[in-house]
Amino acid sequence: MHKPRNLLITGGAGFIGSHVVQRWVLQHPEVQVVNLDALTYAGNLANLKAVEDASNYTFVRADIRDGEAVAAVLRQHNIDTVIHLAAESHVDRSIDGPMEFLDTNIMGTATLLHACREFWSVDGNGAASGFKGKRFYHVSTDEVYGSLGADGLFVEDTPYDPRSPYSASKAASDHIVRSWHHTYGFPVVLSNCSNNYGAFQFPEKLIPLFIHNIMEECNLPVYGKGVNVRDWLWVEDHAAAIEVICREGQLGETYNIGGENEWRNIDLIRELCRIMDGKLGREKGSSEQLIRFVEDRAGHDMRYAIDASKLSSELGWRPSIKFEEGLERTVDWYLANGDWLEEVTSGAYRDFYERQYGSR
Repeated sequence: MHKPRNLLITGGAGFIGSHVVQRWVLQHPEVQVVNLDALTYAGNLANLKAVEDASNYTFVRADIRDGEAVAAVLRQHNIDTVIHLAAESHVDRSIDGPMEFLDTNIMGTATLLHACREFWSVDGNGAASGFKGKRFYHVSTDEVYGSLGADGLFVEDTPYDPRSPYSASKAASDHIVRSWHHTYGFPVVLSNCSNNYGAFQFPEKLIPLFIHNIMEECNLPVYGKGVNVRDWLWVEDHAAAIEVICREGQLGETYNIGGENEWRNIDLIRELCRIMDGKLGREKGSSEQLIRFVEDRAGHDMRYAIDASKLSSELGWRPSIKFEEGLERTVDWYLANGDWLEEVTSGAYRDFYERQYGSR
């Protein structure tokens, strides 16, 4: 079992990253956790109030593309383990502006790998270390596999077939990480996960976007006919899976993480409308009246579905809750944190929304 002592989590102020940071800080007081985040529009230190004063937590504002800054953090905190989550992650934004995705997701990952290899290649006495006691964990997405038909599941050796600038940039970064392992013997593990949902998710993604719009009685823009299928993974289950893979995963291996919860977009949205009507005391069916079908997204993949049996059989992880329960918990969180939601749905977010969908 790998036992981190000084853990660097990149992108730890983002949605998934903040849950991973909190899990390690609160459940592993023996581990010093360093959160490196550039605080772009989706990074928010308010996500980390529960741990901001913890003695085993440090925040560093830096960009993974800045090799000198990354190298300085590795040295200063004597990092032995990296969980790499920092990425541009929204498909619509990648279509609108692909170059930022290529730069951050590909070159940022390569810069981080290069800095870690240089730092870990020698021990404190300047002797070759062989990377003993070190681990680089790269967190990726199921979107690298492309689109499924009505049947079948993504497995770890499904050929890559990315269809958007976002998924192509993540596929490239996956290949770069594996190349470091095969070329240099660099100690890596990887995972590819399905769609996450839960607290602290920036409301450009479907579930928090529609929760917000239902609260505000704004239109609910549904791409195409809403028949695209996604597998949904509760973010806290994902954080638990990341911990297990980081500690127990075999070097050089990839693990798929899925929620065993396939939903058509339109069915998910109707379920969300039903829950919101009940929570807000509105007439049954009123939120569904906000649904507006819009032109389909360019290159929109039809179906994603993950086979997580390798992770289950080898490392013992399984999702802890069903989607309906997780969705209700998620709605409750956003309704109870209206100030957070209002703060992050101002400024640049509103400008992007109106470019994509028109006035609300």
